[in-house]
Amino acid sequence: MATITFKQAQRWYPGADKPAVPGIDLEIHDGEFMVLVGPSGCGKSTTLRMLAGLEEVNSGQIFIGDKDVTKLPPKDRDIAMVFQNYALYPHMTVADNMGFALKMAKMKPEERKKRVEEAARILNLTEYLERKPKALSGGQRQRVAMGRAIVRNPQVFCMDEPLSNLDAKMRVQTRTDIAKLQADLGVTTVYVTHDQVEAMTMGDRVAVMKDGYLQQVDTPLNLYDRPVNLFVAGFIGSPQMNLMGATAKDGRAVIGDYAVPVDETAAKKMSGDVVVGVRPEAWRQVGPEEGGLPVTVTVVEELGSDAFVYGTSGVEGTPNSIIVRVSGRDSVHKGDTIYVTTDPRSVHVFDADSGERLSD
Repeated sequence: MATITFKQAQRWYPGADKPAVPGIDLEIHDGEFMVLVGPSGCGKSTTLRMLAGLEEVNSGQIFIGDKDVTKLPPKDRDIAMVFQNYALYPHMTVADNMGFALKMAKMKPEERKKRVEEAARILNLTEYLERKPKALSGGQRQRVAMGRAIVRNPQVFCMDEPLSNLDAKMRVQTRTDIAKLQADLGVTTVYVTHDQVEAMTMGDRVAVMKDGYLQQVDTPLNLYDRPVNLFVAGFIGSPQMNLMGATAKDGRAVIGDYAVPVDETAAKKMSGDVVVGVRPEAWRQVGPEEGGLPVTVTVVEELGSDAFVYGTSGVEGTPNSIIVRVSGRDSVHKGDTIYVTTDPRSVHVFDADSGERLSD
């Protein structure tokens, strides 16, 4: 096991007019599960591939423990990579696929067999060891790919969107398996995904990226509760945060006739145009006479224990769709108009120009 340190690591593809990763500074702790998340093209896979030695580092350094691996070939970095497409040999059995790297390293057959059997036990693959990959489900193939990484006892696991080929139900199950496995093994893991739900449920910490730059690195809960800018606020959370244009006036954020209550820190800092963010669950319904924000319901998404109400407010500055979470037993129907408000501690305020957080 080891720490991982990126020091201004840059990747500039030949012919590109700007770097894919301009220069990343990131420290990953020993035994930590770090998730890199962001939209397509944000540089997360490039960052992972620089760590793995699959992409050249044009400037800066990467350390695994105290060892500078910036110029080392992949085979000398003591890492194991799990790819999106499994990359299994179709003509080999599960056991042979899992033990192939050990065979290439000239490990004795009895030691190789012992390691493969132990990894198969951990991954519940023992009964499939003599099967070929074509006889396995997608989830089982991904576990074989994980097993191939585990048998090497590496210092670092690198995982590049390993669940994106699985169906929704299998993804939920497999991400739980991977998180538990990482916790049991205690191996430092860098995991890349574009799915923020995956990031929030798996990572000890999450690094949110945009255009090659780190936006925020924090625990999942802190990312959710205190996003540092508009991008993180809009990206983290499912359904996403309601972001509404407002005008600062007398320490309040005004949207049409509705004044959004904000915390004291934001009230002192904000001026001119601001953006107000409210999570769907932070709204509460009030009567029409209480001066809430009117929302005309267009869709009610019933989820059993609760429901998400999608609607429009018709008030200037509000988005096309406002999302409100209500109890699954609340009688809200398409075409209804409900009135909602919130509390100052549940409101996120951002500068409209810079996007930076103004709230406490």
